[in-house]
Amino acid sequence: MTATEPKFRIRARYTDTTVTVYQAYRPQIGRPAARTGRFPSAWKRDRMTWIKPSFLWMMYRCGWGTKEGQETVLAIDISREGFEWALRHSCLSHYVPALHADQDAWKQQLRSTPARVQWDPERDLHLNALPYRSLQLGLSGEAAARYADEWIVGIEDVTPLATEIRALVRAGEPERASGLLPRETPYPAPEEALAHLRA
Repeated sequence: MTATEPKFRIRARYTDTTVTVYQAYRPQIGRPAARTGRFPSAWKRDRMTWIKPSFLWMMYRCGWGTKEGQETVLAIDISREGFEWALRHSCLSHYVPALHADQDAWKQQLRSTPARVQWDPERDLHLNALPYRSLQLGLSGEAAARYADEWIVGIEDVTPLATEIRALVRAGEPERASGLLPRETPYPAPEEALAHLRA
């Protein structure tokens, strides 16, 4: 981590109105979602769904789209308004003394919020852990419903991109692989949307 690289910071591909997050599903869900721009009926909205702004963290999680049940990698553009709503209505998935009065206060917050945040080690091209963290955002209840029904602007199947980058890494061509990565820069989230999520 460099002196200018905060340990907890959202890095993402984004525009003035959207932010790109990644998920990986089995083809029966991922392919119809990419084709129609909406999750099919087989998608379980009553379960927590985790979205990740970091492409390489998603590659670490799904093994470049090779893990069973995660063969279709999706880039999902959602509204920045929705993304920031989720941050404001979220709670850390673990207790942090510096942020919570006590464990009971954290548990109460956990019960009353529809979103969860985890800060996981960011990954490099070889999927090794880096010394700073990447956001993972879990959506349930109202947050999952808003995500599926209101926030999604577009869905793209980026499995071929994942496959191509992985092949270049394995062939010892990291510069070419890096050139294909989605460009992720610090996301300008309002400070008040993040204050309760990082010590």
